[in-house]
Order: sequence, then C-alpha cells, then structure tokens
Amino acid sequence: MGKYKETFGIDISKSVFDVYGSKSGHRQFSNDESGFVSFLGYIPKDSLVLMEATGYYHYRFAQFLYNQGVSVAVVNPLSVKRFIQMKLAKVKTDKSDAKAICEYGQYTELTLYNALSEVQSECYQLFRLLDNYIKHRTALKNKLQGEEVLGIPSNFAYRSLKRSLSHLDKEISSLEARLLSLVKQDQQHQLSLLTSIPGIGTKTALFLIIVTDGFTKFETSSQLCSYVGITPTLRESGSSIRSRGRISKVGNKKLRNLLFLCSFNACKYNLACKKLYDRLVAKGKSKKLALIAVCNKLLKQAFSIAKSGLAYDANYVSVLATK
Repeated sequence: MGKYKETFGIDISKSVFDVYGSKSGHRQFSNDESGFVSFLGYIPKDSLVLMEATGYYHYRFAQFLYNQGVSVAVVNPLSVKRFIQMKLAKVKTDKSDAKAICEYGQYTELTLYNALSEVQSECYQLFRLLDNYIKHRTALKNKLQGEEVLGIPSNFAYRSLKRSLSHLDKEISSLEARLLSLVKQDQQHQLSLLTSIPGIGTKTALFLIIVTDGFTKFETSSQLCSYVGITPTLRESGSSIRSRGRISKVGNKKLRNLLFLCSFNACKYNLACKKLYDRLVAKGKSKKLALIAVCNKLLKQAFSIAKSGLAYDANYVSVLATK
C-alpha cells in the first residue's frame, strides 16, 4: 500500500460517516452529496479509501468516489471484525472502527472497487427486492396454512391473505422478467452457456452472472467456491480438538441456497454430478454432504464453461471442472 499518499478508513452510518486518515487522523462528514464533495476536497490526490460493505450506504459513496477517480476498496465486514479482535481492542466507537479499517488497509493487500454499470446496478436492486418478496411470500403462505389449520378461519382474513399472495406472485413474475431482459442485453451468450448445464436453471444462471460480473471477478473456480461459501473447513488442534469438517458458509447465502436446490436435479441429469453423488453416498457419506459436493462441482462446471465460451459437454466439463 506504499504507493498511496494516505490511507483513509471510513465507517458509514445513516446520517454521517467517520473518517480516519493514516496521517490526518479523525474527522466526520455528513452522509449526503455535500458531505461527499467536502470529503473529496479534504483528501490528497493518490489516496486510498477503504470502507466496509454495508449495503445501501457504502454503495452510493463508493460509486461517487470511483466516478471521481479515487482509489476505493470495499472490504468484508467480517475481515475487519477479525482484525479488531486480533488486536484485543476494548473500545468500539465509530471513530475506533474507522481507525481499524484504516489500519486494516495498511497491512492487507486489497482489490480495488470497480463501479457497476447501470444494468448491473439495476440487476442488484431487482435481486434484493426479489429476495425480499420471496421471503414475504413464504411468510404469507405459512400464515395462510396456519389459518386453514384453525378449522374456522375468518373469511375476511383468508381473502386478504389470498389477495396479498396473488399480488406478490405478479410482482415476483414481473421482477424475474425484467431481470431476464436486462441480462440478455449484456450477457445473452453466457446465459445460454450456463443454462446448458444440466441442473442449473435460468434463475441461478442469472444470479451467477450478476454477482460475478460475467465471471470477471474471479481468476479461478476455487475463488468462486470460496466466495459462495461451499469450501470445506477443518478444525484440529493437538489431540483434543477433532471437529467434523463442514462448509465455511462465509459467502453469498442466496447463491448458496440456489445451488443447493439445483443439486437435486444435477444428481439426476448431470453425469459428472451423479457420479460424484453416488460415489460419496457409497462411501457412507451423508446425502447432505454429497449434495454440497455436487454444488461445488456445479460451480466449477459453470466457471469452466463461462471462461471457455463453449456449451456444456459432459466429457469436456468433467476434465476442466477438476482444475
């Protein structure tokens, strides 16, 4: 990080953001356009600005700085949390968090932020809204089932739930159609390639393309698997700690859930996945563990196909996916 004149750590909240510079110390700005402009005038050229991924708050600020030519890095909040724990810090304030983010940037090799295109930005917004609607629809279905179990449900309550459920179904269909049209604008070929993989449906292919920026964010399939959180972890120490291996789950939960659903069909129709599943079950492994291994295999197949630009071929993919 020596190529930057100064490193700034940012802790963002709803109304303000706290800044800690490696040379200039602490300062606070309002979390709005005027605050962004003031901060831009405050920092020297060739500075590095770090912030945690905090959803809506970090996105707006990161996009602004990127468009102004400032080097920006958006880091995983969990990484910063572990860094703070490692230092045995006893104080937690917005100022101390900004300082910790600044120090983290000085000791860690970081990947710079790349701004999203208008299409990518809209896709992310649509997916977040879609996820929210799907959760709401599931809650409504559970509520509807609960009312039916009562035996004497209120007709008024029952009809209201049915209307809400019908409205959500229409909104979800509308969002999915808009997502499909947006991805087809930029990534029609890649969408066709991914959906050629037995087990991967349109929704999973869409999400894969969006979260990986068309598979440009990752250099290897292992990096992608780590991002999703389906890589195995191992905890062993001395003779007393021998915990059972499990997946990390530190990654994109939505994509992980979609892949798990895909794994059921992949075990039936995807030759490489079926062989892997049958082999693990025959060894006495649990079916859930075998399905997670299938998720890993599907991701590697998707990565290989996206990078090669060739449609699914059982023999070709089975070789590439092992790399």
